[in-house]
Amino acid sequence: MTTPMRKGTAERLSRLFRKAGVLLGKGRWREAIAVLRAGEALARALGDEDKAALFREEITKCEDFLRRS
Repeated sequence: MTTPMRKGTAERLSRLFRKAGVLLGKGRWREAIAVLRAGEALARALGDEDKAALFREEITKCEDFLRRS
């Protein structure tokens, strides 16, 4: 179990996730993947492997989509 995050930290991760979603909605897949990777790196730097795994899962989904298209 991870330790609870400060509100500002959780907001930063949420903001990155939302930004990636907006980019995906605009069809800017490669930029979205870059944002998701930044979120994963931030989560790992903060020691939150659960959040890092969420970012990694989304990165994998995006990369799979790009490979199929």
